[in-house]
Amino acid sequence: MEDLGLDFASDDTQAGYRLHRVELYNWGTFDRHVWRLSPQGSNCLVTGDIGSGKSTLVDAITTLLVPAQRITYNKAAGAEARERSLRSYVLGYYKSERGDAGLSARPVPLRDHNSYSVILAHFHNAGFDRHVTLAQVFWMTDTRGQPDRFYIVADKAMSIEAHFSGFGTDLKDLRKRLRQTEHVELHTSFPTYGAALRRRLGIASEQALDLFNQTVSMKSVGNLTEFVREHMLQPADTAARIDALIRHFDDLNRAHEAVLKAKKQIAALQPIVADADTHAERSLETAQLRQCRDGLSAWFAHLKIGLLDDRLGELGRETARLDEKITGLKRSRAGQREREQELRQAIAENGGDRLERIRAEIRRRQAEKTERRQQAERYRELAERLAFPVAADADRFRSNREAIEVAREQDEGRQAEVQNERTDQEVDFRQLRQRRTDIDTELTSLKARRSNLPAAMLGLREKLCT
Repeated sequence: MEDLGLDFASDDTQAGYRLHRVELYNWGTFDRHVWRLSPQGSNCLVTGDIGSGKSTLVDAITTLLVPAQRITYNKAAGAEARERSLRSYVLGYYKSERGDAGLSARPVPLRDHNSYSVILAHFHNAGFDRHVTLAQVFWMTDTRGQPDRFYIVADKAMSIEAHFSGFGTDLKDLRKRLRQTEHVELHTSFPTYGAALRRRLGIASEQALDLFNQTVSMKSVGNLTEFVREHMLQPADTAARIDALIRHFDDLNRAHEAVLKAKKQIAALQPIVADADTHAERSLETAQLRQCRDGLSAWFAHLKIGLLDDRLGELGRETARLDEKITGLKRSRAGQREREQELRQAIAENGGDRLERIRAEIRRRQAEKTERRQQAERYRELAERLAFPVAADADRFRSNREAIEVAREQDEGRQAEVQNERTDQEVDFRQLRQRRTDIDTELTSLKARRSNLPAAMLGLREKLCT
C-alpha cells in the first residue's frame, strides 16, 4: 500500500499539476508582444541582471494565485515599501523623470490607457493528462486609480496569441468570445476565481496560497516558530471545540442509543423481512402461474381453432364429394323415374289395373291379420295370468268368458267386504290418534307444572276460581 501512488505519471517528478508555460503581454517592461517562460513541468531557475525582469515575472505568477490585497510587489528584490503596484505593471513604468519645474519626479509609462495587459499560466497533470489555464486581463478606466480586470479559469491549454488577441478594440468582444469558448469560465471577482482554481489544482484551503505568497520571495525569517504557527498551521479554537464537544456529547450519546435501538429493531425485523421476501417471491410465482393458467384457455382455443379449421376443411371436402354423389343419384333417380313411368304405362296397357287392386287388397288383409294376431297374443297373456286355458276354438273362448263373469262377481263381493273392513280400521285409527294426542297434551302439561294433578282437574279448578 505504501508504493501505491495517487497519480499515473511515470516520473514522480512530474506528478500532480506542474507549471508548463507562463505568458506575459504588456506586463511591466515586457512590452508590445507576448513573452514566454516554459519550464515544461520541471524546476526552473531564473537568473539575470538587476532590472532584467526577474521580480516582474515572479509578481505575475503571484498575481495569478494570490488576492491583490495580500501581495507586496517586488518583494523578491527585497523591497520593504510598495515601490511597485498593479498600476505600474499594467502601464509599464520603466523610469522616473523630473518635470519642467524640477520639484518632483514622475514615472514614465511604456503604455497609455488604451492598451490592455494579460498574464497567463498553463498547468498540466501528466498522470491524468489534464490541463488547467489561469489568466487575468487588465485595462485602465481611471487615470489615477487601479486597473480593472477579469479572471479566466479553463480546463484546457490556452495561449495569449490564440485566445486573447484579434478581437478588435473593445474588451467586451473579448469577454463575449471567451464566454462562448468551451471549457472556459469567466469570473469578475477573485473569491470565485480563487475557489475555481483551488478546486482544479487540488489546493485544500486559502492558507496554502497564503504560505506560497510568503515563501515565494522570502529572503529571511525572523522567528521561525511564529512563521510556522502563523502561515503553516491551521488556526484552532480549542476552547470552542471543547465547548462544542461538551454540548454535543449528549447528542452523541442519544444517537448511540438510537443506533443500538435501531440495530435491535432491525434484528427483530429481519425474520419479518425474510418472510416478506419469501411472500413476495411466492406471490410473484403465484401471479406467474395464474397468468399461465389464464393463458391456457387462449392457448387451447388456438389449438381448437386449428383443429376446427382442419375439420372444416375435411367437412368441406366431404360435402363436395357428397354433393357430387347426390348430383349423380339425382340423375340416376330421374332416369329410373322415366323408366318407372314407361313400365307403368306398359303394365296399364296389358291389364295392370286389376293387379294393382289385388295388391291393395293383399296389403289391407295383411294389416288386418297383424292386428288380430296382436289381439290374440294379448288375450293369451291375460289368460295365462288368470290360469285359464288357451282359447284354441270358440267353445273354449265362451267357457273362459263365463268363468270370467263368475270371477268378476266374486271379486266385487270381496271388494265390498274389504271396503267395510277398511272403514272400521279408519275409525279405530282415528280414535287411537285422538287418544295419543290427549296423552301428549297431558305429558306436556305435566312437564310445564310442578303438581301431578290431571289437566282436567286443573281446568275445573281455574273455572271455580273464576
